[in-house]
Amino acid sequence: MGLELYLDLLSQPCSCIYVFAKDNIPFDFKPVELLKGGGLNIQEFSNINSLKKVHILRIELTGLLFPLLSGKHCDSSVPEPEAQHPTHWYPFDIQKRAQVDEYRPWQDTTVRANASKILWLKGAFNVFLGIYLVTIISQLALGELNNSLKKFAEQFLQDKPFIMGSKISLADLVAIRELMQPIGAGCNTFEGWAKLGTWGSQVEEAVGKELFQEAHEWILNAQDLRKIQIDPQMKEEMKPQLLKMLK
Repeated sequence: MGLELYLDLLSQPCSCIYVFAKDNIPFDFKPVELLKGGGLNIQEFSNINSLKKVHILRIELTGLLFPLLSGKHCDSSVPEPEAQHPTHWYPFDIQKRAQVDEYRPWQDTTVRANASKILWLKGAFNVFLGIYLVTIISQLALGELNNSLKKFAEQFLQDKPFIMGSKISLADLVAIRELMQPIGAGCNTFEGWAKLGTWGSQVEEAVGKELFQEAHEWILNAQDLRKIQIDPQMKEEMKPQLLKMLK
């Protein structure tokens, strides 16, 4: 057994890790579909992780499991002298790493919170709660997201091709994945934002269009959630979290 990654590509962090690892680290991909109850690998996944939380990394060296907080953990798990992947993803230089690390905590309470809300409001509330939400709630969420996009463009992207500068980093992977959520709900995130549209195309080109589409296939078809049979236990666990979005 080498490196095994148990990932649900509907999850934002999971798809980021998948894109990074696919290009940089040999691994055995174990797809998990938690909304359906786990998919093909559910029994194996349950045996090694009773909490059924993704994303999980299992390595031969220790036999231990590591819940990954972000793609940078895949990067930093490789000692500097042995790293074979391009270092622009998560640089060894402390100052440059700080630039990558700076983005995520800001995003968690701004872009991610708003983008996730739009996806759930427009795409999945009826599936989990059996209710349709009025348009005004979605419009308010879009307004909040636009405020976040403005700050993202001005404070982080500025006039650079990528967040860190001339080369793509893990910060760009994290950012683009969050902004794909409204697109999956039928909202064009980049409409009216020429700079962000150019940046998004550059990210897709940098990781490879085929891999980019593969990693985002689930989210781009998020409205198909209405057609699948949701695991009853997962549905009950999700209800309280979704109801908080209405407060």
